[in-house]
Amino acid sequence: MNYYGCQVIQNLLINIRDRIVLRKKFIMAKRLDKLEQNFIDTIKRENLIQKGDVIVVGVSGGPDSITLLTCLNKFKEYLGITIICAHINHLIRIDSTEDEQFVENLCKKMNIKCYIKRAKVEEIAKKLKKGTEEVGRKIRYDFFDEVAEKEKANKIAIAHNMNDNAETMLLNIIRGCGLQGLEGIQAQEYGKYVRPLINCSRQEIEEYCDKNNLQPRIDSTNKENIYRRNIIRNKILPEIKEINPNIVKNLSRLSKIVKTENEYIKCECEKVYKQISHKSLGKTELEIEQFKKLDLSLQQNLILYVINEMVGNTRNIEKINIDDIIEMSNRNIGNKYIMLNKNIKISIKNKKIIFEALQ
Repeated sequence: MNYYGCQVIQNLLINIRDRIVLRKKFIMAKRLDKLEQNFIDTIKRENLIQKGDVIVVGVSGGPDSITLLTCLNKFKEYLGITIICAHINHLIRIDSTEDEQFVENLCKKMNIKCYIKRAKVEEIAKKLKKGTEEVGRKIRYDFFDEVAEKEKANKIAIAHNMNDNAETMLLNIIRGCGLQGLEGIQAQEYGKYVRPLINCSRQEIEEYCDKNNLQPRIDSTNKENIYRRNIIRNKILPEIKEINPNIVKNLSRLSKIVKTENEYIKCECEKVYKQISHKSLGKTELEIEQFKKLDLSLQQNLILYVINEMVGNTRNIEKINIDDIIEMSNRNIGNKYIMLNKNIKISIKNKKIIFEALQ
C-alpha cells in the first residue's frame, strides 16, 4: 500500500475515533433519568467499573436485573465495557421457562451473548438437606463464576438494590449479627462482584421499567411468605415504614457507616496479626499472653480476621463461638479444643491459640 492509501486509512480511523468520543459526550450531555444518574454516580463514586472491563451480568428477567442490563447496555460505550448475560432457570415455577425465553430474546435484541443454565434447585436442596434460598444462591454464583472464567470476564454485575440491602440487614439483625452483618450488601465485594443499583430503591426501579416499557417478568413467589426474606419484605418492612417512611434509606446509610468503621477495625487487626501470629501449613498460631492483653473488641475481631484469612469467610460464626474461644484462652488449659463448622479446630498448646484448617 502506498503512502496516500495509508493516509486515507489513518484519517478514517481518526474520524471513527472522534465520532465515538462525540457520541459518548452526547449521551452524557443529555438529561439523564434519575435512576440512570444514580447508576452512573454509584459506578464512579465506588469505582465499580473501569474502561476495558468484561462484565458478566446476572439476569433473572425481573425488574432489577432487566434495569441493570438495560443501563449497562445503554452506557457500555461511555463506560468502555463488554457485557455478557448469564441466566439461571431454577425450575421452581411453572412459568420459569418463559423467563428464560424472555431473557434470551432480549439479549438477541441487544446483541448480547447469553448463557443459560437449568438447575433443579429444590431437588438439590433436599438432597443436601439445605435451604432452597441458600442452595439457589450458591448455584447462581457458581454459574456466574463459570461464565466469567469462560469469557475471561473480570467483573460480575448483580442487580441488588437499596431495598434488598435493608432486607438483608434486618435478617442479619434478627439472626443476631455483629458489626459485619450490619454492613449489609455493599456496592463491591471481593473486587469482583459489583452492584451499580445498590443506591436505587425498588420503587425507582419499577418506575424506570414502566417509563421505558421494559416489561420485566414478575416472580410470583415474591409474594409468598414461605421464605424469611419475603416475610421481611411483605410484612415487617411495610410496618416499620408506618413509623419511619425513610427506613430503607436510613439502613442504607447505616450500612455505609458500619463499613467504614469495620475497615478501620480490620486495619488494626492486620497490625496486631502481624505482631503476634505465626503461620505454618494449614495452621495459624497466636501468642496467648499477647492476645490476652488486647482490648476485648480487638480480641473478638482478631479471631474473625484469622478465620477469614484461613477459609475466606466467617459465615455461620456466631458470637457464642467467639466467646468460647476467648474463655478457653483466658483459662489457658491445654488438651481442649473447639470445632467451628467442621472446618476449623481451635486449641490451646504451648501458650499459643492454634487455629487449624481441616480438609
